Amino acid sequence: MRTWTDALRFAFQPVVNLTTGGIAALEILARPETGDILAEARRNPELDGRLAVLALRAAARKETLLPLHINVFAATLADLGGIGPLPEAIREAGRMPWEVTLDIVPPYTHVPQRALLEAVAALRGLGFRISADGIGDGDVPLRLLTDLSPDLIKLDASLLARPAAVRAMRTLCEELGALVAVEGVETELQYSAALSAGAQLAQGELFAPPARIPVAEVYVPPPAPAAVPPPRSGPYVREFIRPAALLPVTASALQVRALLTGSPDVSGVLLVDQTGTPVRSVHRSRFLLSMSGRYGHALYADRPAFKLGDAPRTVGVDATAWEVLDVVAVGGPDRTSDDVAVVDRFGRCMGVVRLADLVRALAETRVEEAAALNPLTRLPGSDAITGEVDRWLADGRVFALSWLDIDRFKQVNDGAGFAAGDELIRAVGRALQEVTAGHARVGHIGGDDFLVLADEAGLDRVATLLDAPWSAGGHAVTLSLATVVCGPGGVADHRQAAACLAPLKKAAKALHGASWVLGRAGLPGYEIRRGSGAYPAQAGYAAVEP
Repeated sequence: MRTWTDALRFAFQPVVNLTTGGIAALEILARPETGDILAEARRNPELDGRLAVLALRAAARKETLLPLHINVFAATLADLGGIGPLPEAIREAGRMPWEVTLDIVPPYTHVPQRALLEAVAALRGLGFRISADGIGDGDVPLRLLTDLSPDLIKLDASLLARPAAVRAMRTLCEELGALVAVEGVETELQYSAALSAGAQLAQGELFAPPARIPVAEVYVPPPAPAAVPPPRSGPYVREFIRPAALLPVTASALQVRALLTGSPDVSGVLLVDQTGTPVRSVHRSRFLLSMSGRYGHALYADRPAFKLGDAPRTVGVDATAWEVLDVVAVGGPDRTSDDVAVVDRFGRCMGVVRLADLVRALAETRVEEAAALNPLTRLPGSDAITGEVDRWLADGRVFALSWLDIDRFKQVNDGAGFAAGDELIRAVGRALQEVTAGHARVGHIGGDDFLVLADEAGLDRVATLLDAPWSAGGHAVTLSLATVVCGPGGVADHRQAAACLAPLKKAAKALHGASWVLGRAGLPGYEIRRGSGAYPAQAGYAAVEP
């Protein structure tokens, strides 16, 4: 007699890492041949829990080493307080909980939030990773989303038409220590939009459709340079994580050899203890060389692979690529090609990063930065500074944005020549870099105009340039400085900060001699800190508004 499970099949869709272009995980999707088993599972938590177990077993039959994403309704977790027999099924399949991400699927309406949060906390305690699915097309309350603190947030591709919303979710994810994924990517335009918005992962028909057999390769379009988001202090390790090949620390050398010979793309194996903490790192080439040598098989086959491994190199998931390079630099040169294990705050392995991926990304970052430098001063342009302004605003920081330029610069060029003018601009740029080194970001936005982003306490360093003697072609010149101090709620983005700065610059230029005008976003008036002349030296005769 046929049962509903006889008419149920599963498909696998890759989750793609947009930085490396590799497959980061596989999502397992139920595909019933008849009926709507998913609609019934939404109403029946026990059935939904059983579907999760069947999905796991379907993946085990395909012998995939990739991390897995398994869907489960929010109501199921709240009702069952977990997912029933799934942990036992994972152990039977030889997998570990931290290799499985539970995609919590809406609806959330009428789901007891406290029970859901308690269930998620219990699952985290077992080692499962948590993903909030269907964001943007579902009904998850924002407060609940932050309380869940997921490891991954999956956005519906429809949000790509609203890039500000995606960027806002990226900012939230950075606060939560989560990754951003976009689901349903079907076109290269959507792919480009996902990259521009800062998504790290994506899945959809563009890369590979769901298939009964897990795919080994995916299509990833070559990104346009403009689609790559500007680097922060990173890039961060979490953007480069590849799946790790894991075996228990008790595995024999023969088990490791079988894994490596059956998976040519695996560059190494991590031996982990019962908690998922890396204990030894087995490098592919060194291991196989030992096994293939004279008497190698006889000597090592039945011995613990632990004996042929090295101490693992590990970094936290919040580390930057530069920190990984510091880790790689420690030790002998024969280990530079070893994978570096990425661990969470509990020390459990989340995956690995490869040195080649990091070097390529850092090189591209340097090329992009060099292309954006002003050819005269070798300082970054306005995009770098305004991008940093938006990041400081997102972080809730109070900062000072200053505009510095040379008074009557056209007369300098006309009287002393453009060569003397260029040398004066270079001298001002060098001096700005020297006095603000380690305390501010300096940009040259063209002509004789400079932008400086600093904490308010660092403004006096910039102001020292106003008192220095400046000249071009034997003629003395002065500098003007305009500053707007911005805090949370004062301005929404760099455009409003620039709008506040414009009237302050005009006021500074109207003063005689070296001048400095300072205002505060959202408050009327300004303070004259240097200069005198055309207007009374008092605050209040001009308004500074967002």
